[in-house]
Amino acid sequence: MSTFTIFLVLIIIVSFLLVVVIMVQNPKGGGLSSSFGGGGSQQLGGVKKTTDFLDKSTWILATVLLALILVSNIAIDGATGTTESKALDSDAATSIPAPTMPATDNAITPIDTTNN
Repeated sequence: MSTFTIFLVLIIIVSFLLVVVIMVQNPKGGGLSSSFGGGGSQQLGGVKKTTDFLDKSTWILATVLLALILVSNIAIDGATGTTESKALDSDAATSIPAPTMPATDNAITPIDTTNN
């Protein structure tokens, strides 16, 4: 597997987990957490501080996602070995040789068509 594929899979997994954690939280309007068990979602699995866990997990997943994106950018650029754009390379425009005409040994003189 390439580095790009590994980072892509990790970023997708963390993004999915972040969406799930955000959707489970209880906003002021009710949200999905009120649908999954009415008002008792505050005591999910016997834990009374579920909102603190969800808040911390949101921040942790967001931080991990940001770190993965930054590290993947550095790792993928480092793997290719080039960090400069070839579009801005001034040597690339001058390295293309101009077309040349074939040299001739005999000089052709034009025919004088004027009537003197």
